[in-house]
Amino acid sequence: MTQYEKILQMWRSFNIKTVADLDMRLDSFKVLFAYNSGKIENSEVTYEDTREVFSDDRVSSFSGKPTTITEISNQRKCYKFLLPQIISAEPLTLELIKEVHDITTMATYDDRCYFELGERPGSFKKTDFVVGINEIGATPEEVESELKSLLEELHNEKNYMEPAQILRTASYFHVWFETIHPFADGNGRVGRTLMNYMLMSNNHPPLVVYNDDKKVYYSALDYFREGEDLQPFFEFSQKQLEKTWHKTLECMEKRKQ
Repeated sequence: MTQYEKILQMWRSFNIKTVADLDMRLDSFKVLFAYNSGKIENSEVTYEDTREVFSDDRVSSFSGKPTTITEISNQRKCYKFLLPQIISAEPLTLELIKEVHDITTMATYDDRCYFELGERPGSFKKTDFVVGINEIGATPEEVESELKSLLEELHNEKNYMEPAQILRTASYFHVWFETIHPFADGNGRVGRTLMNYMLMSNNHPPLVVYNDDKKVYYSALDYFREGEDLQPFFEFSQKQLEKTWHKTLECMEKRKQ
């Protein structure tokens, strides 16, 4: 049995049925995920600040940009919002995507984005924001139809949601979401959150995309954008999942012994 298969077996052995069950299993994960996901795009984010916000919704001392703490607090709010959705396995919809973005980016848009361009949390971009040297991103007019097509493809192709395919499916969703780049800001944080939403709502462990590995992360995304080859990103996702849960797995195996 591979390391990945052992982790998947471990997760399913938890027999998670309630919000309390899920919250208990994610006690350490939620802080680690929020810290790394925020740190990838904001160097001011620290683990200690993230831990304090998730514990008390405040920090004891901070001298950086206020939006940094707001971003962390928003991650906490989004985590709490999604717990019951995961337990009830609500399908991923355009409305849910926009709601996750609204919570994640509330009060974090800069003045130019908010006042000059009229962009808003929870709304698809109005300006032609693109990303990367190849200027990846759908036009504002294309965003909704492209996301609809992506969701329909996932919902209609039953094989995508088979147990052995869930990680590949979530990886596929993530690379296309980041390629479409539907919002003016926050696409990375929202995309990583939604990837884990898909995993957990299908009884699969979530993963952390580690800030230390962000160069490999961006490289795998670029590889897909250049030739629509999912394999490098799928392999990256599997390695990140193993990295996320290997200590928990080791502890459980020691207890059994």
